[in-house]
Amino acid sequence: MTELHLWLRHEARTTERRTPVVPDDARRLLEAGVALTVEDSPQRVFATDAYEAAGARIAPAGSWTSAPRDTVVLGLKELPDAPRELMHRHIFFGHAYKQQPGARDLLRRFAAGGGALLDLEYLVDDHGRRLAAFGYWAGYLGAALAVLHHRGRLAGPLRPSEKAEWDEALRPAPGEEEFTALVVGALGRSGRGARAAFGVAGVEPGCWDLAETRDLDRTALLAHDVLVNCVLATTPVPPFVREEDLDDPGRRLRTLSDVTCDVGSPLNVLPVYDRTTEWTDPVRRLRKEPPFDLIAIDNLPSLLPREASADFSAALTPVLLDFGAAGPWGRCLDRFHAACRELGLTAGESGRV
Repeated sequence: MTELHLWLRHEARTTERRTPVVPDDARRLLEAGVALTVEDSPQRVFATDAYEAAGARIAPAGSWTSAPRDTVVLGLKELPDAPRELMHRHIFFGHAYKQQPGARDLLRRFAAGGGALLDLEYLVDDHGRRLAAFGYWAGYLGAALAVLHHRGRLAGPLRPSEKAEWDEALRPAPGEEEFTALVVGALGRSGRGARAAFGVAGVEPGCWDLAETRDLDRTALLAHDVLVNCVLATTPVPPFVREEDLDDPGRRLRTLSDVTCDVGSPLNVLPVYDRTTEWTDPVRRLRKEPPFDLIAIDNLPSLLPREASADFSAALTPVLLDFGAAGPWGRCLDRFHAACRELGLTAGESGRV
């Protein structure tokens, strides 16, 4: 492993409680010779003191901007708007390679500063499989919110809690009306999580994956009460639900939970909404008659921050311990350069692993 200084940043998003590295794994990194700076963050689910006890250096929130140029800044969600020129290598979910809103501006900031984006979504093994992901918990929570809303038991604002509390809320009450549900993308990480939540809720969902969506039976899809979408499309496919489907008076579908939240991308399989929903107001009504309600929260696993962070950190830490120009990090950098070229941008000298 090359000499590595990791800088775990505070998350700018106020509802983000997760962390990509938990204190126990911070200790593993330090014992392996990685230099680790952790920004103070009162909203992070693990206390700053736990990182200090593990041996990490503590820095003020947001101080990564003045870190030495060779530092690798580690986070999860979007960066703040400043600085406009990004000189460091950043590891986080950039959402910048599929023409999402703000993608061009983010990549332009890296090109201007000479930094690089090592996007966690594209941290994959030799077979293209993600090496660290929050998908299972995103699927679990996406289905959980859909169940609670459909049963009339979901109220905002949402708050993070423990899995036992979610499981208790999901269990059906005596005499509660049954409903039909469908998980699309049922065989992936998110799909498995969604199926687990439905199981706790006493619901046996339909399970569709590639075979069922290759030649989509939209009529059958719309015949369910609840739909949970766990498909992250990488190539254009016909949309699963269209505007005209929402206007169909015979539509049975009432609740859509979009775990993927690919809004704004041309690869979005659910082009019926233009903005995500929030913790403060998790459900948005798109049609009054028949009712059609949307749940589209793009940081679902932060509602289970401790479990989600522990799983993600356990997967990411071995890859961080093997940080270098070859293998998955090299592939991340190649994808960054390709995205810059597609936009006519030239990454600076620091655009390297």
